[in-house]
Amino acid sequence: MSGATIRQATGPAYSRILGIGGVRGENVVTNDDVAGPIDSSDEWIRQRTGIVTRRRAGAQTTVLDLSEAAARKALDAAGLSGDDIDAVIVSTVTYFHQTPAAAAVLADRLGATPAAAFDVSAACAGYTYGIAQADALVRSGTARHVLVVGAEKMSDFIDPTDRSISFLLGDGAGAAIVGPSDTPGIGPTVWGSDGGKAQAIRQTHAWSDLREDPELGWPTLRQDGQTVFKWASFQMAPIAAKAMAEAGVSPGDIGAFVPHQANMRIIDQMIKQLALPDSVAVARDIAETGNTSAASIPLATERLLAEGQVGSGDLALQIGFGAGLVYAAQVIVLP
Repeated sequence: MSGATIRQATGPAYSRILGIGGVRGENVVTNDDVAGPIDSSDEWIRQRTGIVTRRRAGAQTTVLDLSEAAARKALDAAGLSGDDIDAVIVSTVTYFHQTPAAAAVLADRLGATPAAAFDVSAACAGYTYGIAQADALVRSGTARHVLVVGAEKMSDFIDPTDRSISFLLGDGAGAAIVGPSDTPGIGPTVWGSDGGKAQAIRQTHAWSDLREDPELGWPTLRQDGQTVFKWASFQMAPIAAKAMAEAGVSPGDIGAFVPHQANMRIIDQMIKQLALPDSVAVARDIAETGNTSAASIPLATERLLAEGQVGSGDLALQIGFGAGLVYAAQVIVLP
C-alpha cells in the first residue's frame, strides 16, 4: 500500500455574487388572454395569484437562447468574459434534451470551453441549489468563477385548459456569476426535500408512457394547489428563518426578501411568518412576469436592483421551493 497522501485543493475563504443578469419572454400575455380556456377572469386570477401579466417566449426561442442572453448580461455586470468562467451550472426542467446537458452547449456559446458544465433538475429551487454549489466550488478551490443560470420555457409544457398551474407560468432566464470574495458574500445554504409529496407538482405522464399509448400526447404540468399553498406558506418560512440564523443575521439586517415567485398570497403569508420589517424590499416580480420556476429568483433580484429598491452590498434572503418537493435558502450580499 502506498504511503502517498492525496493533496487537497484549497480556495478563498469566501465567495459572493459578482453580477446578475436576466431576460424575460418577449411576449406579454394578459389575464384576459388566458382566462377564457379556464373559464375564469382577470379579477379571479389577480385575487388568487397576484398576477396581472406573464411573459412568454416566441415559438423559435429556446431555453438555450434565454440562458445565453441572461448569461451575457451577468458577465457584463461582473466585468468578465466567457473565458473567465471555470464552471457552468444550468438549472432547468424545460430543456428538451436529456443529453447533452444545456450547460455544455451554453459554455460553448459563451466561449467558456473547457469549463466544467452540468445541469440541475430542482425546479423552482434550482437557482438556489446552483448558488449553493457555486459557493462550494469557489471556496474549495475547484473553480474561481462559476456561472449559475436558472432558465425555463414553461409555455412549452402548459395545457391552456388547466386551472391548476398553467395560467401562472411564464418564460425567462436569470444568471449570476459567483467568484472569490475577501468577505462573506453567501451564507450557509439550508436545503432539503420531501419526496413523499412528489405528486403535488408533476407532469401528467412520463415520456415513456407514450410508447404504450401515443394518444396521451405531450406531457403538461399539474399541481395540487391547496397542498402546495399550505406547504410553501407555512413550512418554507421556518426554512428561510433558519437560513438567516445560520448566516448570523436578523430580519432587521435584511435589505431584500426574494422568494420564488410562485404566488403573491404565498409571498404575503411568508412575510407574516417571518415578521419581516416594513423596511425590507419584497420581490413581487410575479405580478408582471408570472411564475418562471428556476428563473424567478434571479429575475426578481435583478428587478429590485434595477429599480433601486436595494443596492450593492445589501443583504438579501432568497428561498426557492417547488416540484420534488425541494427547497433551498441562503442569505447573500447583493452585487
